[in-house]
Amino acid sequence: MSASVFGPAAEPVVVDVWSDVVCPFCYLGHALLAEAVEQFPHGSAVQVRYHSFQLNPGFPVGAAVLADDYLANQYGMPKAQIAGSHAQLAARGAQSGLDYRFESTQMINTLDAHRMIHLAKAHGQENAMVDRLFRAEFTEGLNLADHTVLTDLAAAEGLDRAEAAHVLATGAYEKEIRADLARAKQLGITGVPFFVFDNKRAVSGAQPIETFRKALDVTWQDRATQPA
Repeated sequence: MSASVFGPAAEPVVVDVWSDVVCPFCYLGHALLAEAVEQFPHGSAVQVRYHSFQLNPGFPVGAAVLADDYLANQYGMPKAQIAGSHAQLAARGAQSGLDYRFESTQMINTLDAHRMIHLAKAHGQENAMVDRLFRAEFTEGLNLADHTVLTDLAAAEGLDRAEAAHVLATGAYEKEIRADLARAKQLGITGVPFFVFDNKRAVSGAQPIETFRKALDVTWQDRATQPA
């Protein structure tokens, strides 16, 4: 992968992450990566950058339905199958301190939620905003298509409520979101979460912590062997 895909990489290690806030595996991947970085001896030298991805871009903007109902109606999945899959993921999430409550999780168009992440990025609060949106979606069952909910969450993370409302009202950060989506297409990303370490190696999916640790270790070794 060329450096031009992402622009100049920050020193010394950058992890670029594509994810969507209605993706339960993205929430788990977010937590697992954070654990891996915390365990990594050089964790303070790792920068995680989040990029927008939409699992369901055609979903009506502003609408919200229970995710279980959406899966059953859209894909014909039996409720028992959905419940079994959720139970397995909830068990994995619990090991990382996540409290999945799938019965209240809602399917939405995530475009406006991504606007809040880009706003937070502009103020150095990107990671915290991503985490807060995931928790709102998968534990609290909040409607992330609701602008009042989004501005409340932004304010809770220390962002200016009026600025957040303006971003939503004007459709700000559209260019940045579309650029993220275009990059994902360029790299052939069709599913999330998707992680790229220092523009060189990729990890797809919510892999075990050991996988992320290995990627960090090898990436650090690469940097150490590069000529000064």
